[in-house]
Amino acid sequence: MTSKKIAIIGGGVAGATTALYLGNLGLDITLFERENDLISGPPFCHLHAGGNLYREISDEQCITLLKQSIDFLHYYPYVVDYRPTVIVLPNEDKDKPTRLLARLNLLTSEYQKLIDLDKKNKVLGDPEDYFKLYTKEDLETLKNKDTVELPKTSDEWMIPVAKNIALEKVQFPIIMVQEYGLNLFRLASGVKLSLSNIKNIILKTNTKVKNIKSNSSSFDITYESKGEKQKEKFDYIINAAGFRSGKIDDMLKVPCKRMVEFKAAYVTKWEHNNILFPEIIFHGERGTPQGMGQFTPYPDGHFQLHGMTEEITLYKGGLVANTKTSCQPKLNEDFIKKIESSWDKEEIDKRTKRAIKHIAKYIPSFANANVASKPLFGAQQIPGKDPTLRVGEVSFPNKNYARCEIVKVSSTLSMIDTIVKEFKKLGFLDSGLQNTRDLSHLNMLDEQSIVNNAKEIAKQKGYPTSISNRNIAIIHNAK
Repeated sequence: MTSKKIAIIGGGVAGATTALYLGNLGLDITLFERENDLISGPPFCHLHAGGNLYREISDEQCITLLKQSIDFLHYYPYVVDYRPTVIVLPNEDKDKPTRLLARLNLLTSEYQKLIDLDKKNKVLGDPEDYFKLYTKEDLETLKNKDTVELPKTSDEWMIPVAKNIALEKVQFPIIMVQEYGLNLFRLASGVKLSLSNIKNIILKTNTKVKNIKSNSSSFDITYESKGEKQKEKFDYIINAAGFRSGKIDDMLKVPCKRMVEFKAAYVTKWEHNNILFPEIIFHGERGTPQGMGQFTPYPDGHFQLHGMTEEITLYKGGLVANTKTSCQPKLNEDFIKKIESSWDKEEIDKRTKRAIKHIAKYIPSFANANVASKPLFGAQQIPGKDPTLRVGEVSFPNKNYARCEIVKVSSTLSMIDTIVKEFKKLGFLDSGLQNTRDLSHLNMLDEQSIVNNAKEIAKQKGYPTSISNRNIAIIHNAK
């Protein structure tokens, strides 16, 4: 095996995880990130262990998300918030809850198969408890029960839903499924701590790649750091620049087809309680006033909200495609301003209050919630031309060049497996390398360091420090 220098451009989930993974394999890695911290891309909050948020996607994508999510949970257990998700269809929705049952049964079967292959894959509880249906009568009964400080069963998790949801406005059955939460601040914290402990990884934050010149067997990367331009030679480039990936493609003059979408999720504080809620998804047609509502719980009464309408999470002109002359889809300058500098306070208040109103249609008492901070936001790349795509991984459009194209964070490790396979072919890695996960980075971490660093990252980014943690840190067997 020869020693090669690998440049990874972009320190989001894809780039930072790839650096960590390949660094653990002994490769010489330089990670370029234009921001001060890692994992600064579009917000994520959900382990899509089955893709049940997206009824419009194919069963095949859902099965892939299930497998990838279990893999992601193994690799980053300290990021997962072990609380379930509740799927609700409002009365005005054109579909019926029972239409979801065939997919849920399929996913249960696939989950059982994964456990049969390896018992360690049993990370979402027992397969028979992967989902549970609740009738209106069930909810009326649970409504009269006391809330539980630390829920351990599906019924205990459902009590606050029964007490707060407008039962007359939704269809039955309501579905609880074992799709958990993810905490981006804890991921940023743990990855940064892990990378700092691996000597063969050079982390260059606050660094912008300005130009790339391709030679016959190498690349000259010109970058700017602390106001100074420098040039360095690398044997391989991994483009993990997220929504800016097209700029790297343009430098290398490679073919492409992609879209970029700007999204925001709104951070609120519900003063009246600190009760532990599951995540609640109110299905709806994307882009209409009845677009999906997502109610995601964090500690200390904080909730992150999505409303898949143009007045809330989606933006007019926020979805753009590349052109014939450039691989980089061009977002309006207003979106770039939000990403690179600041939000207007009036817009923060307006859109967050709209999100609160959207959720309060089905959780009336949530109308008393308040704006807690600026939104979690970012632009997401989508390979190809299908905006509903939720599974994307990696492509190799040129020699010694990989382009990361994940849509959901859970696809990261599958993407890396493909890169490792490519590196074996090229002789960068020993072809006899076992196809097993190296989890040694977990031994480098301690819980208190993760907590402290995550809080500092949240504080520096202007968010409440309490949302840098998770509600439930251990798996409970939902019965």
